[in-house]
Amino acid sequence: MKKAYMQLQESEGHLLGAASRIYASYLRTDHYTPGDEAGLMSRAIKEAIQLAQTIDHVVIADNEVE
Repeated sequence: MKKAYMQLQESEGHLLGAASRIYASYLRTDHYTPGDEAGLMSRAIKEAIQLAQTIDHVVIADNEVE
């Protein structure tokens, strides 16, 4: 297998963690149909981003306080 080099930013790593957990849950449910892995992966990534954006909208981080 060819090795891929990548260096994720911290926020990308957090999104990867969330998306991978969402994706793994899909694989264990009725949402999974063999051959639809790419579609479920894309959906999981979009949902992880939506979660992050919602949290960013609702929560004030420590470094955002003036």
